[in-house]
Order: sequence, then structure tokens, then C-alpha cells
Amino acid sequence: MNVTGRGGETPTRQITPPRTPGPQPEPATDPDGGQPPAGPPPANGKGLGAKLRGLLTDPVSILLIVVTVIALVAAGVIGAELYARHVANSKVSTAAQCEIQDGVQVSFGVTPPVLWQHFTGRYTNIVIHSDGARVRHAKDMTVDIQISDVDLTPTADAKGTIGTLEAAITWTTTGIKETVESEIPILGGLAVKSVKTNPNDGTVELKGTFSTIVAKPTVTNGGFGLEVVKFDGLGLTLPRESIQSMLDGFTKDLTKDYPLGIKADSVEVTDNGVVARLSTHNAAIPTSTNNPCFADI
Repeated sequence: MNVTGRGGETPTRQITPPRTPGPQPEPATDPDGGQPPAGPPPANGKGLGAKLRGLLTDPVSILLIVVTVIALVAAGVIGAELYARHVANSKVSTAAQCEIQDGVQVSFGVTPPVLWQHFTGRYTNIVIHSDGARVRHAKDMTVDIQISDVDLTPTADAKGTIGTLEAAITWTTTGIKETVESEIPILGGLAVKSVKTNPNDGTVELKGTFSTIVAKPTVTNGGFGLEVVKFDGLGLTLPRESIQSMLDGFTKDLTKDYPLGIKADSVEVTDNGVVARLSTHNAAIPTSTNNPCFADI
């Protein structure tokens, strides 16, 4: 039976053909024919750990790490050593300049390191050299000091002890002349014009316009003295007692109040002046109350 729709037209029906089994399409690939690129690895730290394990198993990397650590440690130790030397130098320089009343250069021994000496409180070797302008009132005088075995263990009345201190003082003829002129301008009626040394007989000659004093440097009671050997004034030989007291007062003022119990050991007349040697042993380092020069030690 035919069924017709409105207007006499016959309706049509679309029939979909049944699916037939067959091969499925393959997944998409990149243009080079490989698999598509994988995404970023999960952020679980496995990549960093692998790199660290690689560094720790690589001999060259281990060597570089060790060298770097050693270099950093060495730089720190050197920096601390330089700072310790600077501080120690400053403290010793301050004390020496105060006592000598002139500029000084201070140096410490190479071994053991000053940093180690600082921690132990024991200093093995210290050298002090003055600039040579003066030592207290004595002009054109230079002092060289060698100090060893310093122990900064404090006691009730001392900051420590100095095992040995040896000093050599060099006083030029120019310095002797200038010092005598400033300290005792008229010595027994003698205005000093020149100073001459005589190493053969160990005397010093102070010559003025009309008079001459010949004196012999000596060690007296742990200090220095000038013993008058001869005094010629206006062509006359006068007794030495007339000026000996003046020279005694002069030398006593120059050598009084040496710190640390320093005593004179010897004196020598040279072609250019006088060289004296002094020393002390097991000397107590005074507190700032007893001697302000040692306040920073």
C-alpha cells in the first residue's frame, strides 16, 4: 500500500549503512615520524639529586670542591692572622713610642703565627726599631730592641712578664753635641762647638771656642755616666771636679726611670759616636696605674 503525504508527495527515509569491522586509525605522530615530545618531568627533585650524585662520584668535581673549601679556609686564617698582627703591632708600638718618645717600627717573628700567640698569651719574638730622631731628651739617638718570651698571664700587680729584653742604643756625635747644647748650654764656661770621638782610648771630646772637655763614657750603677778625664779652659788645665757634677746631672737625667728594670751592660766609643747596650730579664710588665705607657698591653 502506498502512503502519500500531504500534497500527494511520497516521503523518503535515509538509511545509514551498518559499520563494518576494520583497522582503527593510528595515533598522531610528529612530522619526523617519531612519538610526540614528552611533557616536563614531574617536579619531584629526582633530576637535581641525580646531578648531585653525579658530582659526588666524579673525581674531578670532588677535587674542585676540596680545593675550594681549602682556599676559603686559608683565606679566613690569613685574614685573621693579618688582623692579629695589626692589633699586636699597634699595642706594642703605642707603648714603645710613649717610652722612647719617637716613632718606631715593630715586627713579630714568622712562627708561630701571631694569631696562635694571641690565643696562648705567649709571644716568642718581638723586634722594635726607633726612627732615630731622639730617645727622650737625647737627640739623634736610635734604639734597637729585641724582646723574647713574653707571657701575658696577669698577676695582682703586673700584666705579665718579659723573659728577655736586650737593647742597643746608638748616639751620634751630632746628637751628643745638640743634646749638650740644649740641656746644658754652658758647660763649665764651655759653649760646645764640636764633638769628636776617640775609639782608641774610649773618650769623647767636647770642644768649645776656648775650652775642651775630654770625658770617658762609663757604666755606673746600672746607668751611664761621663767621667771627666781632662778639662782645658783658656789654655789652663783645670780640675775635673769643677764640671763633673754638671755631667753627672746631665747623664742621670737622660737615663733615669728606664722601664722594666732595664740596666746598662756596656758602652763603646766608635768612630761616629757611642753605642750602649742594656738588658733586663724576667721583668714584670707594669699595670697602667704604675706606668701609663703600658695601658694598652
